[in-house]
Parts: sequence; C-alpha cells; structure tokens
Amino acid sequence: MKTKAEKRAEAKAAKARARAMRKRREMLTVAGAAAAVIAVVVGLVLWVDSSSPSSPATTAASAGAEAAAAPTATAPAAAFPPVPEGADPALSKKPAATAGTGKVTELKTTTVIEGKGPAVQSGQTINVNYVGVTYADGKEFDSSWSRSEPFSFQVGAGNVIQGWDKGLIGVKVGSRVQLDIPAAQAYGDNPTGGRPAGALRFVVDVLAAA
Repeated sequence: MKTKAEKRAEAKAAKARARAMRKRREMLTVAGAAAAVIAVVVGLVLWVDSSSPSSPATTAASAGAEAAAAPTATAPAAAFPPVPEGADPALSKKPAATAGTGKVTELKTTTVIEGKGPAVQSGQTINVNYVGVTYADGKEFDSSWSRSEPFSFQVGAGNVIQGWDKGLIGVKVGSRVQLDIPAAQAYGDNPTGGRPAGALRFVVDVLAAA
C-alpha cells in the first residue's frame, strides 16, 4: 500500500504529463494554423503574380489578344494610271475625245503627245488607257478610265479590232494618240451585241510594252 507521499508524487507527475500533452496539442494547432496561413499567402502571391502584366503567360495572352484585335494590314492599291517614268504628266488625266468631221475612209493615227519610250512592235503585249467615242457624234461608249484599270492586249494577234492592231504599231511608249478608224476596221456598220456602229475615234495612252 502506497503512502500519502507517494500518492502525492504520482498525482503531480500525472498533472505534469497532462500539461505537457496540452502544450504539444496547442503547438500542433498553432503550427497547423500557421501552415494554413502560409498556404493562403503563397496562393495569393501566385495569383497576383499570374495576373500581373509582366507574367510571361499573361503577356503572351495579351499579345495574342492584341494581335487578334489589330486590323489586318492591306497592301496599298496601285496608283492609277500607271504613267511611265519621265512621261508627260498629262497622261495622268483623262483626255477629251470629241466627234470628228467628214468621212473616215482610212485608218489614221494622230500623235497628241509623243512619248520617249521604245516604239510598239507587232507581237508585243501593251498596256493602254483609252477613251472610245463614235466618230459622228462624239458619244462615249467605252473607257478604261471609268474602270480605273488599264487594258492589256497583244498587238497584231487579232484580239482587238484591226484599227488597234494596226494603228498602234510604231507608237512610242509614253505617247497619247488619236485613232480615227473606219467602220471596216472597227465593228462594221451593223454590229451585234450592243457594239457601236460606223467609224470610231479612240484616244489611247500607251503606258508600257513588252
């Protein structure tokens, strides 16, 4: 049987063990809370960093968004008309084509502006601007100027009326000429398909030949 002194000693030891266990539990609780707080703080830091404009991922996304939002660059439209270098500036303006007088019995080429380039040869492909009117009344029926696009064709290949195939041979690049064409070398006196009848007058600018 234990003495009172032994019982008191055991009671003190039990209380000491209980206090030690409570301290350990408190320390574990505090450590867990601290870990949780640290985790939250780290999470916030990472979230803020990923949202920062300097973040590589955000920067890449922003760059992609900006690229998608940016308008697509388009090539500038070609200048019209494409006047040859050194040519008379008058070729940049649409010429006036008026009615003729008398009767056109043969093809006639009249130089209005003489160019400085090489003479057109049969078989070459040339670029031209033109205005076409009926010779009798000067009524315009066709014009490359209205389309803002020069016309290209091979001289002497039979792809245009004879008045063009023959009347432009020997004309220098950079020239403006007037072609008076009899009906026989145009569309005739009774053409079909809405083509103009009778003699025709064209004012033609020769822009290039190759």
